[in-house]
Amino acid sequence: MHSNAEHTMGCLCTLHLIIDFERPPCPNEFLLKKAEEDVGSIFCINDSSSDDDDLIHPDNTLDSGDSDYHPPSSESGEDLQPLQFTPQPGPSAPPPTTWQKRGRSSQGTSSTPGKKSGKRFRSSEGKKEERWHDRDEEDIKPDAPRFMPARTPGPTVDTTKAWSPISLFQLFFSASVVRTIIENTNANAVKRKRAGMKFKWEVLTAKDFYTFLAIVIFTGLVTVQNRSDYWRKKWLYNFPFPSEKMTQDRFEAIMWSLHLSNPEEDEENEKKRSTAEYDRLFKIKPLYTEMVDACKAHFQPYNNLSIDEQIVATKAQISLKQYIKEKPTKWGYKIFVLRDTSIGYTWNFFVYTGKRESPRGHGLSYSAVMDLMPFPLLGTGYTLYTDNFYTSPTLCTDLSTKKIGCCGTIGKHRNGFPQTQTNDLPKKAERGDIRWIRSGKLLYVKWMGTREVTMCSTVHQAYSGQTVRRKVKEAGVWHNKSIPVPDCIVDYSRNMGRIDLSDALIGFYRIHHKKTKWYKTLFYHFLDIAVVNSYLLHKELFEIKQDPTQAKPLIHKAFREQLAKEMLVFAERPAATPPLTTCMPIFFDSEARKHCKRCKDAGTPRVKTAVYCRKCNVPLCLSSKRNCFQEWHDGQ
Repeated sequence: MHSNAEHTMGCLCTLHLIIDFERPPCPNEFLLKKAEEDVGSIFCINDSSSDDDDLIHPDNTLDSGDSDYHPPSSESGEDLQPLQFTPQPGPSAPPPTTWQKRGRSSQGTSSTPGKKSGKRFRSSEGKKEERWHDRDEEDIKPDAPRFMPARTPGPTVDTTKAWSPISLFQLFFSASVVRTIIENTNANAVKRKRAGMKFKWEVLTAKDFYTFLAIVIFTGLVTVQNRSDYWRKKWLYNFPFPSEKMTQDRFEAIMWSLHLSNPEEDEENEKKRSTAEYDRLFKIKPLYTEMVDACKAHFQPYNNLSIDEQIVATKAQISLKQYIKEKPTKWGYKIFVLRDTSIGYTWNFFVYTGKRESPRGHGLSYSAVMDLMPFPLLGTGYTLYTDNFYTSPTLCTDLSTKKIGCCGTIGKHRNGFPQTQTNDLPKKAERGDIRWIRSGKLLYVKWMGTREVTMCSTVHQAYSGQTVRRKVKEAGVWHNKSIPVPDCIVDYSRNMGRIDLSDALIGFYRIHHKKTKWYKTLFYHFLDIAVVNSYLLHKELFEIKQDPTQAKPLIHKAFREQLAKEMLVFAERPAATPPLTTCMPIFFDSEARKHCKRCKDAGTPRVKTAVYCRKCNVPLCLSSKRNCFQEWHDGQ
């Protein structure tokens, strides 16, 4: 057995040969221990061989600035040969250290006997220390995934057909949706009258409903202080429309009774409140689901997409209401929207109902993106632009595996964003200064514009020589100057700007009515989405057809005016079928079933039926065992 002093001297001899560090022999044990501590502070070995030590940390480098030595390593994964050296005369030294496979700690002596050091060797072929590169250092642009959409980009409707504003609008408000809203509004009006509310009500028809929609669109074009001013006869407010088409009492009665879902099914859903089966959006589902499907069906996005939130303003005291301090409208219902950035078309959206456990194991910013992107329906090769609420290295990496590019602003404190300070932007950087780091397909960029901007992208090169004109103050004088700008910021600004355009189109002629019911607020917002999408399709179809009879497409205001006009014409058109003067049993569309009217009035258990009277619009049983249809009509 060697003594402690002899053992320590052997270790120092080994370290002496490894790091080429000359140290005079120590005459006594005190100086020997002092020398051991000095060397140990420079070069420490972790003798742990657990799998957790496979990571090589860039910070665990030599503390001495005079030595650039790193322990050797093998990229082939083979065991490295032991270092060969000639022992110094004196006490016998322990066997030389044998290097294991890359990433494993060596079998050496710790600087403190019996204690494992927290630092590790780092091989010369290992991970280099992370540092920021400037714009003079060349970056390699990653290979973008091939653009292979599931359908031909653009409108998916028949482009050879003449599409009027109302025919485009009816792509989103289909005949089945309108019929469902009419039936449920009539049922809700009957329910309200039975509850004791006194108002005049006539059965709502398709003519009344389209006249109602035309007036609603008109109120977005012409704004007055009070809704009743539209029907005033005195000068300044003596509008010929809407008083010529519908009285104020009729309009108010329709607006009060407007209901999207079946009132009886609403009651069944309310009984499930505070349970997992309760549907918070049940009252808007008939229109909500049809609208989302229609938006995706009638248009295929072009190359670039973007995600943002819309806030539908409300003062209602309801848990659905959210607060976003960065938005101009801070309180309201939050809607996550996926848009095509080339024209601003709303392709997919969903209403946020509050915090819930994500099945994907990530937060809201990640799950919102994945929920909005049905990859089989989209295809591959798209580029998604996001703001710093959504952008994260995890999201960019996962989208890249699905052959979808991603680019967006990112917070510097996001998990995975480089935290190295080496060659970072100075505190007082000049406008146009650029720093970047590439980690595989992920590119992280810092750029000094008016303020520092941080980006993450999987589809861009760091800098290709592009510039942007900005006002710069030099020597006390402001003048325009071309400053360098990263490629990802140029594309991000171009594509995200279309989001503001789409929001502006909705906001220019937004329908302003005081609504106490949350589902009515969302109904009017869905109406705005349908009108704007119809207008954007109108412009795209004009570009495709290049109709010589029309000099240019309608502007947004003119499109809304023409749409309201055509709604009135559509409401006045003669019915395509003979008037429903007789009572006949008719089956509901698809597999819909509703509660029998006669069974409910008789107090018997509720029975659902697929048959209703086409004239009375009342669901009634009609089978070999029960004929409520005949019995109910005989009693009228």
